[in-house]
Amino acid sequence: MNKNKLEQGLIQVIFAVIAVCCLIPFWLLISASLTDENAIIQNGYSFFPGKFSLESYRFLFQDSSVIFNAYGVSIFVTVIGTFASLAIMTLLAYPLSKKDMPLRNFFSFFIFFTMLFNGGLVSTYLMYTNLFDIKNTLLALIIPGLLVNAFYVILLRTFFSVSIPGAVLESAHIDGAGEFKIFLQMVLPLSLPVLATVGLFQVINYWNDWFNGLIYITDNRYYSIQVLLNTILLNVQYLLDNAEYSSRVDEAGTIPTQGVRIAIAVIGVLPILVAYPFFQKYFVKGLTVGAIKG
Repeated sequence: MNKNKLEQGLIQVIFAVIAVCCLIPFWLLISASLTDENAIIQNGYSFFPGKFSLESYRFLFQDSSVIFNAYGVSIFVTVIGTFASLAIMTLLAYPLSKKDMPLRNFFSFFIFFTMLFNGGLVSTYLMYTNLFDIKNTLLALIIPGLLVNAFYVILLRTFFSVSIPGAVLESAHIDGAGEFKIFLQMVLPLSLPVLATVGLFQVINYWNDWFNGLIYITDNRYYSIQVLLNTILLNVQYLLDNAEYSSRVDEAGTIPTQGVRIAIAVIGVLPILVAYPFFQKYFVKGLTVGAIKG
């Protein structure tokens, strides 16, 4: 008994150390973003601001409406894209979990094939811009991440086939329930762990996406927060290289380049850090999908 308590205590200590190691970089990031630029240059980074300053955030929020508009775009794209992609992937994965589905192996191979090969950037760009004409629309930020991710489909299919009791579904069929009703009222409620896991991955993918905005968006009204912050970062470097011509350089003739870079990272990652605890319980369960067959 004492040995078990000792092992549990040791495991808890190890995970506590790991948790602290994961939190330290974020603490250092936030501290550095609140530190004066000159203090960073002279003394380097520290866990507490050597000289407190909000100059980096003032520089970023000179036109706050642009930042808030980009946040709105990112939130809209993340929410709509996540729910839409979950709907598509679950509707595909559930039939594939049925062993009696016609052509099940063919469709499974077709999905697996997309994990190994794709059409490439040029053909994808031409399809989205010429065929679907979604350039400079919010759909350009949603659809490229919406189309099925093969790994997530396989994860969902595994959960449906392993963790959903066949006897429960069979009894529902006997009671006269159709496939769609069973899917909505029985399968989805029992699948919250894996749905939350895949949903969290999709939230992170949509929120952190900047590449699609770089490729398909030229109208700054549709800039997501990641695209906007990337643009600001490039502009800061441009201002730094052309400081003598810039009106945005302060009286000392410097731009808070280090602080701005760190503040950009804080602004980009903070919403995900806030949202993660709400997914954590289901996320841990979902990661064990297929590890133990019940």
